[in-house]
Amino acid sequence: MKISEFTYDLPERLIAQTPAERRGGDRLLVIDKHTGEYKDSMFSEFTNYVDDNSLIVINDTRVRKARVYGLSETGGKVEFLFTGSCGSPKDGKSYWQAMVSKSRKQKVGKSYSFFDNNGNLYCHGSISSDVDDHDTGSSLKIVEFDQIIDENFFLECGHVPLPPYIKREDDFNDENRYQTVYAKNYGSMAAPTAGLHFTTDTLKELQERGIEIVHVTLQVGMGTFLPVRTENLEDHVMHTEAYMVSEEAAEKINKAKKEGKKIIAIGTTSVRTLESAYDESTKSVKAGSSETALFIKPGFEFHVVDQLVTNFHTPESTLLVLVSAFAGRENVLNAYKHAVEKEYRFFSYGDATFFI
Repeated sequence: MKISEFTYDLPERLIAQTPAERRGGDRLLVIDKHTGEYKDSMFSEFTNYVDDNSLIVINDTRVRKARVYGLSETGGKVEFLFTGSCGSPKDGKSYWQAMVSKSRKQKVGKSYSFFDNNGNLYCHGSISSDVDDHDTGSSLKIVEFDQIIDENFFLECGHVPLPPYIKREDDFNDENRYQTVYAKNYGSMAAPTAGLHFTTDTLKELQERGIEIVHVTLQVGMGTFLPVRTENLEDHVMHTEAYMVSEEAAEKINKAKKEGKKIIAIGTTSVRTLESAYDESTKSVKAGSSETALFIKPGFEFHVVDQLVTNFHTPESTLLVLVSAFAGRENVLNAYKHAVEKEYRFFSYGDATFFI
């Protein structure tokens, strides 16, 4: 199949630039994945569509404030989007991979000063090497810091890494709203946005009905920002992301499947985690930490996930392909066309869909 088969017309005005006034105040398009029929609703009504005989899986990753600005030795402002550390610190120094603005000008050996959000000098760093990321086709830089860098560096110096289709700088509100209420494990470069709609009251209501909510973790990587560059889906190389399924989570999910419960994945990241952790030899979800480069496309056999809550996705993206594999390309594109006509809000801060 060709990536051009997964597109639709979207007026720019429908790309949400800010979250809803209150968390959970978004619209919800409920779609029957078998028939393609859909119904307009509100996310506040989500629990009404959840069968009592269900188990919900959420991704508890926490977004790192990974976008950090450095001042170069020549006085220029340079943007770093840190994608992850390069192993353990050595000799009191830390090494981190980053996507860097004006990349060609940031040569090996060039030095930078990093300041906290109060304008105080926090540390220094320099480019130690270039790296080609074969998963994404991007050029990365290795930054050597003059001290050990931990999460505090990002909390003190970083900015929320809003996706590029949000045409504004991050603000204080984003620190809360671009994070799920159940976020726990730092490491993601982007939010698992389907989870942004959930409030503590929604989760409590589900649990009071006896619906179990199980946590898994998938750290959303840099591939979420990058387009599909190949015409044929079969030629696309998916980016690698780390995930973890605890023994308790695997046990609960496997028990629910045996009991015939519906497994509801909250977000495509939860889908990729569950289907990556599925062990064909045991016909069950395997506990543990691993990495996945699973590209879910039409023809994929879903072993774990029965229903899916997710936001609207960008045209010609791997996420739109995943949703099409789950519910049928024609069903999805017809529902998206309806959403455009009804002026739903799209993408990270936009409205939600529930494929049942």
